[in-house]
Amino acid sequence: WMNSPEVAAPPRQGRSSFPSAWVYGGQDGAPTVLRLDGLRVVIYPADHRPAHVHVVGAAGEAVFVLNCPGGPSELREVYGFSLRETRSIAVALDRHIAALCNEWSAIHGDF
Repeated sequence: WMNSPEVAAPPRQGRSSFPSAWVYGGQDGAPTVLRLDGLRVVIYPADHRPAHVHVVGAAGEAVFVLNCPGGPSELREVYGFSLRETRSIAVALDRHIAALCNEWSAIHGDF
């Protein structure tokens, strides 16, 4: 189910070269930096290091450390997603690791 990532709308604030950056959505108002088959990949602006993303969907949420700049991502915590779903999410994130690390850097500075 992770074969074709959906890309969010074009940037609203022009802060990044990643095409889906800074699209606000969801109840938390956090910027969605990538969409993966209905899941939101989020980097919270007031969050802490190390560089990581929150993957949010109807079934749950997972947090992956990005291990920037080259990955691979590493699962830090998961709520609601199955092991299979979590593995698929990790594979999909790793395909976008450079762009996600660039987004983290654009929002937070150093990794």
